[in-house]
Amino acid sequence: MKRILIIDDEKSTLKIFRLFLSTYGYEVLTAENGKLGLEVFNAERPPIVLTDIKMPGMDGLEVLRRIKEMDPATEVIVITGHGDMDLALQALDLYATDFINKPIQKEALDAALRRAEKRLSSPGCGEDNRIEIRSQGDATILDIRGNLTSRSESSLLEAYEKIRGKGSQKIIFQLEEICSINRSGISVLTGLLSRIRANNQAAVIRGLTDNLKKIFEMTGITKYASIADSDHKVSTPD
Repeated sequence: MKRILIIDDEKSTLKIFRLFLSTYGYEVLTAENGKLGLEVFNAERPPIVLTDIKMPGMDGLEVLRRIKEMDPATEVIVITGHGDMDLALQALDLYATDFINKPIQKEALDAALRRAEKRLSSPGCGEDNRIEIRSQGDATILDIRGNLTSRSESSLLEAYEKIRGKGSQKIIFQLEEICSINRSGISVLTGLLSRIRANNQAAVIRGLTDNLKKIFEMTGITKYASIADSDHKVSTPD
């Protein structure tokens, strides 16, 4: 049975999580504050942690930072207030797996847990990105696996230079479902997309989770690329 740790200062929330996640087959550990949460984590080392981001005393960002110092492979999902996108970005900068907003919706929780489980079962997903190039009709697809961070700039530019002179007018960035991206990675990708647009080429990003779509919209990256759920559903940038 896989263990999961829930850290939240509201006892009622802990009770609901315990009941709900037990039906999913998890052994549920709980803690009522960040300090206790770290003690439980250090003793039990569960592979997945859900932590509220706003708690008295030690907040969820500090909990996330310390857990990643103890065990970088731990999948940490942070719980944010509705619309707290800046806090969500800070969590991604600290390598959070995902974030979910309060009030928590079952679909969002299911998606975050599914992503965490897939990352745990995919060796190397926490490494820097790996890019493969392939063609699909009149488009060139860049399959991106791993993390997108500041260290991704050289590999992204190298991939683009390989395809820039081949006449493709559409470039599709296909992100792996478990791909992680932080603020630096978004900045690197935005810079490349701006260059693509300046070269009169169209860019499309596929494979984003609903949460990453919100982040991309907030940071303005959608000014330079369309966001697609599939080959047939594309939202066009302004």
